[in-house]
Amino acid sequence: MKRNLHLLVIDPQNDFCDLPEGYRPADAPASGRNAPALPVPGAHADMLNVAELVNRGRAGLSGISVTIDSHHRLDIAHPGFWTDGAKQEVHPFTQITAADVRAGRYLPRDPAALPRVLNYLETLEAAGRYSLMVWPVHCEIGSWGRQVHADVQAALNHWENGGHGKVDRVIKGTNPWTEHYSAIQAEVPDDDDEATQLNGALIEVLSSADRVFITGEAGSHCVKATTEHLVANVDQRHLSKLVLLTDCMSAVTGYDAQFLAFIEDMKARGVQVAKAAEILPELLANAKS
Repeated sequence: MKRNLHLLVIDPQNDFCDLPEGYRPADAPASGRNAPALPVPGAHADMLNVAELVNRGRAGLSGISVTIDSHHRLDIAHPGFWTDGAKQEVHPFTQITAADVRAGRYLPRDPAALPRVLNYLETLEAAGRYSLMVWPVHCEIGSWGRQVHADVQAALNHWENGGHGKVDRVIKGTNPWTEHYSAIQAEVPDDDDEATQLNGALIEVLSSADRVFITGEAGSHCVKATTEHLVANVDQRHLSKLVLLTDCMSAVTGYDAQFLAFIEDMKARGVQVAKAAEILPELLANAKS
């Protein structure tokens, strides 16, 4: 009997990939070529591994879910949302705490947003998962950087064209008032926005699979957050059916220790760890079932 083997690809988008020049389309002459906004070292190689896995194990995959990070330019985790004490826009990779805002070191550009921002930061910090990080503008809706890596997109197209199913594309991050690393739930869900709340439909799809192969970028952030939320919301007896493919994900620069700690924590909980080549025989056998 054919098994339900599901591939989860988290944020396989241009802005997160250290793409060689041939993968970056020509832009306006004054700008040279499009460049990824937040490239993760190793991500291009990761995406080639994902594409190869889909192409070679195609008929053995029962389902594929792809998450798509999607942001507005004005977003609580983007520079333009904030000013510093000198009323200047803050730089990317600035960490902002509730204490910083109360002290006036950083403030929302719109003064009317101050109460909401303070409540957000206090709620975020109380959860103990993250402090707010200001990232470069990335995966902006309508941009080249939001698009899926070309080889991964081609592999997904081949899978669909082969009649194996429809890729489930999961949009996350469109609410500018909360960070949304995880595809399962925003860091601070917005009561007025269902898209930020627990994604029961995705949990059900993944829970119903016999195996879920987890890939994507970045291993230190969106893969980590999604997997942690998934582990917290599925039957704890079945965590061994989740498999992190470590050659299909990489860490943001400076976050290698957090990534490695995440892998070890997941292993301790029963989540499996493998390389793409190690699970390919399972897909090929499933294709023949």
